[in-house]
Amino acid sequence: MREVLDILKDIHPEHDFSESENFISDGLLDSFDIVTIVAALEEKFAFTIDGEDVTPENFMNLETLGQFVQHYLSLSHP
Repeated sequence: MREVLDILKDIHPEHDFSESENFISDGLLDSFDIVTIVAALEEKFAFTIDGEDVTPENFMNLETLGQFVQHYLSLSHP
């Protein structure tokens, strides 16, 4: 999803997120960044993310983050 990559680049334009398999272990994102991403996703896509779903596994790479967003989009727009 282009929108997700744009949000990541807005937060850290110095990183190449497309090359990372694990944003957290590669040092591209920390816990504050994840909170920032959650807020940006909620604003951009007009859904509310359940705090229980804010886990490192959902923010590992573009694929997992894209699946996470798709899940919430399907819940908010059945």
